[in-house]
Amino acid sequence: MRTALVIGTGLIGTSAALALSQRGVVVHLTDHDPEQARTASALGAGTDVAPGGPVDLAIVAAPPAHVAATLADAMRRGVARGYLDVASVKGGPRRELEALGLDLSAYIGSHPMSGREKSGPLAATGDLFEGRPWVLTPTRDTDTEVLNLALELVSHCRAVPVVMDADAHDRAVALVSHMPHLVSSMVAARLENAEEAAVRLCGQGIRDVTRIAASDPRMWIDILSANPGPVADLLADVSADLDETVQALRALQSSDEAKRREGASGIEDVLRRGNAGQVRVPGKHGAAPLTYETVAVLIDDQPGQLARIFADAGAAGVNIEDVRIEHATGQQAGLVQLMVDPKAAPVLSTALRERGWALRQ
Repeated sequence: MRTALVIGTGLIGTSAALALSQRGVVVHLTDHDPEQARTASALGAGTDVAPGGPVDLAIVAAPPAHVAATLADAMRRGVARGYLDVASVKGGPRRELEALGLDLSAYIGSHPMSGREKSGPLAATGDLFEGRPWVLTPTRDTDTEVLNLALELVSHCRAVPVVMDADAHDRAVALVSHMPHLVSSMVAARLENAEEAAVRLCGQGIRDVTRIAASDPRMWIDILSANPGPVADLLADVSADLDETVQALRALQSSDEAKRREGASGIEDVLRRGNAGQVRVPGKHGAAPLTYETVAVLIDDQPGQLARIFADAGAAGVNIEDVRIEHATGQQAGLVQLMVDPKAAPVLSTALRERGWALRQ
């Protein structure tokens, strides 16, 4: 691939353009908002000057509701040898294109499984997709050259290609992305009118659960409007679990010992099923999940503290697998939780203590 046209310079389109530009591909940028395309260009994602002829690959990064129309327009104008979209739903846009009677041999649907709570070109990074799954949904009609162009795009973005059926993809993302987002929003909505004294007690748990609720509602209305059925089915299952959990909690309030035991059993069941589901979430780089040991370090909220901890861990020869930071309420201090291989935890703990760090047991 030597040339590409990115249509839509939001977070995903600009991030893909940055990755391609960094690898020597000449990228042309266009957007319904010319100012947004100019911003992406200023960031080094490419040029907002129109290509002089057909490019190798056109990447449509428009909202799901506009993907089919944008693709149809590009294909009718012959702007590229191959066409690809990055929308988070796949079945609907393809059926819309089929209904328009277009030759779809030059088209392949795709969905990079990566993103951020922020949107727009200023939130884009060239490494957004690194190590992340990138779903491709070819059909029997997909030209081999177009599939190869898509695989080259995924390679340039350092993502991991995953081939799926379009409708199977839509059911999968409803489970792992769309339904969790709504549940996160529902939990976060409980905080809107909560007492300030209660909100000030928020810790890392509530931050983890509500993090994705910070995303742009307009963008999510577009996403959910394109995949409502599978998401509604999953939420119906969640609703049934909620009803049973509420009943179990009410039973725990009973003065009847038998009812309390029944309630405790119901709560234990949902918690155990949660454990069973959580262990199936892939670990680093898509590998099987691993169990890490946590080394908790108390720090002051001052510049350079994290850099010092990572440098000291590196000097001890310990690889930090993951990190979480929990800020103390009302204090300029926090707790850094370093997740490491269990065998490395004693080594790291000893090294950090020797370097003057205060550890929490």
